[in-house]
Amino acid sequence: MAEQPFNIMIVGQRGRLAAEAVLFAASLRASDPDFRGRLFVAEPQPGHAWSFDTRMGTGPRALLEELGAEIVPFENRHFGESYPNGNKAEGLAALPEAEPFVFFDTDTLVTGPLSAIPFDVARPSASMKRTATWPVIELYGPGYTEIWRALYDRFGLDFESSLDASQPDEFWRRYLYFNAGWFFGPCPRAFGALFTGTMRAIRDDPPETLVCQPLYPWLDQIALPLVIHGLGGGRPGPEFAALDGSATFHYRALPLLYATAPDDTIALVEQISAPNRIKKILKRHDPFKRMLYQGRGRKVRDLFDRAALPRTEQALRNRIKREKLWLR
Repeated sequence: MAEQPFNIMIVGQRGRLAAEAVLFAASLRASDPDFRGRLFVAEPQPGHAWSFDTRMGTGPRALLEELGAEIVPFENRHFGESYPNGNKAEGLAALPEAEPFVFFDTDTLVTGPLSAIPFDVARPSASMKRTATWPVIELYGPGYTEIWRALYDRFGLDFESSLDASQPDEFWRRYLYFNAGWFFGPCPRAFGALFTGTMRAIRDDPPETLVCQPLYPWLDQIALPLVIHGLGGGRPGPEFAALDGSATFHYRALPLLYATAPDDTIALVEQISAPNRIKKILKRHDPFKRMLYQGRGRKVRDLFDRAALPRTEQALRNRIKREKLWLR
């Protein structure tokens, strides 16, 4: 399966995502020069779902194409500015049908050869780099089993086969739950249609057990396990350890990148962002200018010992904000 070509999709639009898309494309080119698939940058088009022009400018577009990316437009029919995470589902409709795909959040760096990962696209999966963000268990409310079972029943799925029996009942790791930072499957259009439909159904007609549950920003991560399980997939095996490991780094925000990334990842970022044609585009976005080119990233890095980082992301953010170095 390692020899099977696959395409990559990220989302790009005006502002921060355009800068992140450039970094992603440059990192892919630097870290996996033998990648044989196509890199698609799905671009939401302006319309009723947005209050601003979502299209990337000519500068980022030209640079992305120079870096080997193909920019494909798509229309937001069900989500948009009210829930931008919906782009990762609706954008899949712009990719070639029945061609294996891997989606990555745009705030990701390719740090090793993706081509070497044996993607078994017939069995979809997603990132396990997640925490117990959802559901939020209330003292007198339904528990994990009741909440997740209601969702599986709502979509006609077998709940019991989704469980990790090695984990105790009512412990969050027992239940199928992913970070939506990466996922893959055999057909982007089929996956995207099911993903979109599942999110819409949960948003518009949730089971009663979800009445007191927050749906935002977790809607994509609530729906994703149901989509993957419904398509015959499940938890990723050890062959995917390089994702969120040696082959990719999901940094979420530049201050968190500088706070937590290994030295070789920081060296990669600073190498690929140095050429003038890339610097010219990235400097248009103020956080990239200040973090990458004016030294704030290095100041953030000096605040932390990578061997003894705070246990939670919130603690990282709070420390960086106290030093007035947080930029997003």
